[in-house]
This record gives sequence, C-alpha cells and structure tokens, in this order.
Amino acid sequence: MQMGSCTGLRRCFSQMSNMVAKATTSTEQAWLDEWHRYRQSRFNARRIRKRVVFKHGDCNVIQGNVAKRRRRYLQDIFTTLVDAQWRWTLLVFSMNFLLSWLAFAVVWYLICYLHDDLNPANIDNDEWTPCVTGIRSFMSIFLYSVETQHTIGYGGRLPTEECPLAVIVLCIQSITGVMIQAFMVGVVFAKLSRPKKRTQTLLFSRNAVICLRDGVLCLMFRVGDMRKSHIIEAHVRAQLIRQKVTKEGEHLPFYQTELKTNSLVFQVGGDGEEDKIFFIWPTTIVHKIDHTSPLYSMCATDLLRERFEIVVILEGVIESTGMTTQARSSYLPSEILWGHRFQPLVAFKADSGGYEVDYAMFNNTSEVATPLSSAKQLAEIGVVEHHLNGVFPSPSSNTLSSMDSMSIDCDKPLEITIPDCSITASPIPVMVTGPESASVRSDVHVIVNGTVRRLSTHGRPVAV
Repeated sequence: MQMGSCTGLRRCFSQMSNMVAKATTSTEQAWLDEWHRYRQSRFNARRIRKRVVFKHGDCNVIQGNVAKRRRRYLQDIFTTLVDAQWRWTLLVFSMNFLLSWLAFAVVWYLICYLHDDLNPANIDNDEWTPCVTGIRSFMSIFLYSVETQHTIGYGGRLPTEECPLAVIVLCIQSITGVMIQAFMVGVVFAKLSRPKKRTQTLLFSRNAVICLRDGVLCLMFRVGDMRKSHIIEAHVRAQLIRQKVTKEGEHLPFYQTELKTNSLVFQVGGDGEEDKIFFIWPTTIVHKIDHTSPLYSMCATDLLRERFEIVVILEGVIESTGMTTQARSSYLPSEILWGHRFQPLVAFKADSGGYEVDYAMFNNTSEVATPLSSAKQLAEIGVVEHHLNGVFPSPSSNTLSSMDSMSIDCDKPLEITIPDCSITASPIPVMVTGPESASVRSDVHVIVNGTVRRLSTHGRPVAV
C-alpha cells in the first residue's frame, strides 16, 4: 500500500515537471510580439546609437585639447605625412621642391650680385670671368638652381673656379636635393604600400546572428577575403564595449570585455579556444554563449534595452608583402539577428574541378528555430529537467518496473528545488493525488526561488 502511494507521487511530480516546462514557454507569444517590435526598431536604433568603430573599420574617435599638438606632429613629420590625405601629401611634395629651388636661386643670385656678374657691362664682356656662366637675370639663375639640384646639366650654364663660395653652395644644394628626393619618395612609397589598403578586400558580414549550435546558443559572424593571396596566421578577436558600474560605484562608460571565439569550419586547438583560422575561404566565427560570456544572461528582448557594441578584429600577415594588417568592424544590438543562421556559400564545381565561393551569398541568412530565452535560462531549465529526471526517471514504454524499483523513503518529507528561471509565468495549479486505497502523505514540499511551498494532498490545488 505504501509503494502504491509513492508510485502515485512519482507520477504526480512527473506531470508537475511537464507543467513547469510548459509554463516557461507559456509567454512565447509575448516574446514573439517583442521580437517583432525589435525587428521594426532596428533601423531607428541604427540612427540613434553612436558606434565606436564604423562598419568599414575606422574608429569614431576625435582627439581634442591636446597640448602642443602641432609641435608633436611636426616632430614625427614622416608619420604625419603618411597618415595625411593624398592632397596634403602631394602639396607638401610639390612645395618642398619649389621652395628648395627658389631658396637656392636666391643664394645664387646673391653670389652673382656680390661678384658683380649681373652688371650689364660684365655680362657681354668676354674678358670677365663670372662665378656662373650664362647668367643674365633672376630667371636664368632659377633655371640654373633646378639644373644643379637635379643634375640635369643642359650645358648652357656652369660654375667656374672663380668663386670658392659658389663651389660650396653647389655641393650643399646637391646633397640637399638628394635628401629631399629620398624623403618624399619614401613617404609616397609608404602611403602606397601600407597594409591598411589590404583591408579593403577583407570582408565582414553585414549582420551577426545568434542561434543554437550543438545545443548551445552561439553568436556568429562571417569573415572573407576576396584576393587569391591569403592572409597568413590569421586570427580573430572580438570585444564587447558597454557601460559598467563597479562595486565601488565607479562608472566605466566604455568597459571592454574579451569574447572567446573559434572557427566554425575548423575547431582549432584542443579546447576550442584558439582563434587562428585557415583563411582560404569565407569562415564563420563562433562565440559560445556560456557562463563565462557577458551575453550569458541576455535574451532576445534584452537586445531592445541593452546598449553595447561588439568590435571584431581580424589580424594576419599579408602573404605577398610580409607586412601585418588589421581589419576591423563592429555590430550593434540592432545588427544582431536572433534565430538566424548563415547560408553556405562554398560549393564544389565539377566542370572546373575546384571549390567556388559565391560572394552574393556572403550576407544571406535564414531563419531557424531558436528559443528566445537567454543561455542562462536555458541552462537552468536543463538543470530542473535533469534534477526531476534523476528523482523520477521516465518509465519505459512497456513496463513500469523501473519506477517500482526506486527506493524512496515515504516517511520523510520530499523536497524538490526549482531554480529561478527569471521567466514571468502564470501560477501553475498543481494537485497531488494517489490511489484511492493508498495512504496519502501530506508533507510534500516544493522549493521555488528559495521559498518552501507546501503542496496540498487533500484534493486542493496549490499554485506554484
């Protein structure tokens, strides 16, 4: 008789666990309504939310109130010219040569003037030996300065040994011209070959997605390379930037948290936490939302309220030049699609005998069945189900012997702890019954959210 009463209690609590799981999804329609409002507000949020890193990789940071800014920039004039826009670089390039020609032309003019070479009586005098032959005016002196600095040597004007000062100025101008050419050629070459331009052919997906991967919620985005020359030792990092208030009350407006990522195509590393990828075709980068992730407690509707930015960084060595490059992009909450998955874009072509990448599918996603709960809520629901299944295992399809063989002390109070799933649900009416001929126990307790609640066993339902 006592065993029959325990069997009835087992069946009762099996039904109760099903009702608890059903209650967690009873608000699914409300979640769907919030989801539709979220999708409609994506474009509005894009206009309101200011981002730290633009989609094309530039940082939205302006330096202000820097002490002695111009002096600091001039002290590193080479980097300043390399970072400057092309119009300013070409302007400096042209002005360097023009000013140097003009400055040395003035020096040559003074030398000729002091030597009285510009006197009309001495210009046509064959017995007069000037410092520079063929000099008649400032224009001819300017032409001589250009010829001297660039070693053109047309043969119409040449220095003589009459003026030692002119020989010294000739040497100084030749050295100065070589230095200016070397400096400006280096600036132009550095601007043309800097690895920043390589990022123009590195692609990031327009949106990031969140869906289930092997039973775990994952944040995913896609990276691609358009060139045939690959990026060597490519690795991807992701950081979440949002506000944080410390325990001491300090407000951190741009607190950065590292997101662990790994490649979806190749699970690199023994523990799956390595971020290096074999970057020969577009690859999906995965961040598992586990208990160490800052997105662990975030559900679909939380994206409407949260203000954060996920900055993704791709770094590697350019195969053709050997220089290191870095490509950046970012995703706002309005650019994260919940319940989507990227469509495959690599296929083998029998006619060409190779794998073809269709970049028209690079940003395409498809909707998949994904719970709207957070990863934390899903984990807690899984703990409840595992606990209930451990106490009351489901019977087999053809026999109840597995339940009858359980050893449960019916003389002691029976307690079940249900963790807080942070899901607002309607109270669940629970009625504990047993066989009519069995002795019914009245000391069954359920612990919900840390509160002990007694279940009535006299036919009166109790809300849990």
